[in-house]
Amino acid sequence: MGGTTAFVVLAAGTAGYLYLEHLNDNIKSVPDDGASTGGFQKDKAINILLIGTDKRTGAGNEGYGDTGSAGHADTTILLHVAKDRSNATALSIPRDLIVDIPDCPTTQEDGSTKVIPGSPGVRFNRSLGQGGRTPSCTMRTVTELTGVTPDNFMVADFNAVKTLTTAVDGVEVCLAKDIDDPDSHLKLPAGEHKIEGEQALAFVRTRHSVGFGGDLSRIEIQQQFLSALMRKLKSNDTLTSPSKMVKLAEAATEALTVDSKLDDIGKLKDLGLELGKLNTKNLTFATVPVKDNPAEKVKATVVLQEEPAQQVFDMIRNDVSFTEVRKKESEKEKKEKAAVAARLEGEKSEPSEIRVRVLNGGASGGSAQRELTYLQTEAGVTKSENGGNAPADVARTTLEYAPDQAAQARALAEILGLSGAAMKPGESVTNAQGLPTMTLTLGKDFKGAGVKLDAASAKAPEEARKSTADKVACAK
Repeated sequence: MGGTTAFVVLAAGTAGYLYLEHLNDNIKSVPDDGASTGGFQKDKAINILLIGTDKRTGAGNEGYGDTGSAGHADTTILLHVAKDRSNATALSIPRDLIVDIPDCPTTQEDGSTKVIPGSPGVRFNRSLGQGGRTPSCTMRTVTELTGVTPDNFMVADFNAVKTLTTAVDGVEVCLAKDIDDPDSHLKLPAGEHKIEGEQALAFVRTRHSVGFGGDLSRIEIQQQFLSALMRKLKSNDTLTSPSKMVKLAEAATEALTVDSKLDDIGKLKDLGLELGKLNTKNLTFATVPVKDNPAEKVKATVVLQEEPAQQVFDMIRNDVSFTEVRKKESEKEKKEKAAVAARLEGEKSEPSEIRVRVLNGGASGGSAQRELTYLQTEAGVTKSENGGNAPADVARTTLEYAPDQAAQARALAEILGLSGAAMKPGESVTNAQGLPTMTLTLGKDFKGAGVKLDAASAKAPEEARKSTADKVACAK
């Protein structure tokens, strides 16, 4: 376990200026091997990969984890923070998920680079520690799986949970039933408890006594723990206590290993300040949608539930919130929003009058032809044609049209489920017959011929099993 606590760097960083050089000496870093974006930026969405290993380092940890192992990617969370910092998603990746680990160029101790060959169809947790794989390989595996390239990574071991919970004087958790787990050494009655140190580690490691007793149940309890930790970090008794902030900075810099682009207390402080803008009610904990591996008689691993999983990945790639974020809007923003919504209002042409060419701008191969077939045979848009590939890939599907084509555009938007934001007043193009034609560019959000576009990506699928950090949940 361990990586769950990497979140606390957000508070630890803010105290860093007190004794920068000392904290700088505490920071351990390993190369990112070119697997990251090059590091987070203040004016962009942020994606941080949090990795907890089961490496048994630190006093008192001999009885845990994998004896003699370099440690696996035991707990992995992709933390996505929205560009406007109004919301965030913490996506847990099950360690027993079957994935393809790509080839990983990896810096060796002598400074040379060695490519560690990939492994198709293996457990995700083998992306770290096995065959000399480092966190940069876990990062590449996450990119391969989700299509999201992380900006940075943080790695924590068992000690991180113990030292960080102690630094904040414990976190409040809740149990729906008595737990007595000889494997994790957790023995607690039902109800609310304040836990820290060894007991906190036992809490996040327990799985046989909760839920269905597997790794997915353990993920839920870790998400509950993280929610509790976030609430404690955002509470006044933590933020207004200089002594706690110093303890936290000390514990975080000693407990975490970061990538080479984050190996400076100034950068960690900047990251902490960005993450500190979050409101816990808009921090969603979700899990990659998975199902039991159908190839196994005895269930030990899981595979993606393809459609909901891709929807979750799309939402993160496109910076779509998993929660309803209510923000104060300026008068200018209100006017812009009204103008965008107004694009859908007014008379609509008959489908047979709509003239459009369809381009593929990042959807799967053959999508333009499939959508064209749907438009012509099922939607009655007979004056449509395949325009081939768009000049560049786009994240969201768009419809460009000239002012005198607005009625056609509204009609097509209704057929496709396009929002006003997807409609781009602009220019028409001329088709082979010399007639003005609108341009529909299918983006990466395109889910298939005939699937309403905005309906497909408006909210997270139920399979992601969501909770938010402001709610107190009791481990079942």
